[in-house]
Amino acid sequence: MAKDSPKTPKTSSSRAATNPSVSVWAAQCEKCLKWRRIATQEEFEEIRSRFTEEPFNCHNQPNASCDDPADIEYDSSRTWAMDKPNLPKTPSGFKRELYLRRDYSKMDAYYFTPSGKKLRSFTEVTTFLQQNPEFSDVKPSDFSFTSPKVMDDTIPSTALLANSHKKGAASSTK
Repeated sequence: MAKDSPKTPKTSSSRAATNPSVSVWAAQCEKCLKWRRIATQEEFEEIRSRFTEEPFNCHNQPNASCDDPADIEYDSSRTWAMDKPNLPKTPSGFKRELYLRRDYSKMDAYYFTPSGKKLRSFTEVTTFLQQNPEFSDVKPSDFSFTSPKVMDDTIPSTALLANSHKKGAASSTK
């Protein structure tokens, strides 16, 4: 259910291979259901990592109240994707980036090591950690390749038309 999980709005990227797709981090207040912009990815990951124990509330944010207008509205002016609650925070020194596929079918999660190496899977993470003992305090379970769900009702109609020839596309001929 939308109001029970932290939210991450995402926008599309024209070059998914080189540009991260997230332009705004946001979470929905469990009390007033208004969307609040979150200043950084790190702050968002902190909120997401403890969401079940500490649901997001306006009153926990500086200069925010349920009486204030929403910072951002859930609408089709941008493509939104919803992250799963309680995913681990990215380990210190690493960077997690999300990329929206050109066909809007899903987002892909990648990690970048402190040296800039791109990790695409748990196998690559495990291999990297085994080959780099200086990260002995980091565990493979500190990483999650779970991708946010792209919200169908915010996908641009031009993308839906372009993808209508793909699997499962409905045809209405009479």
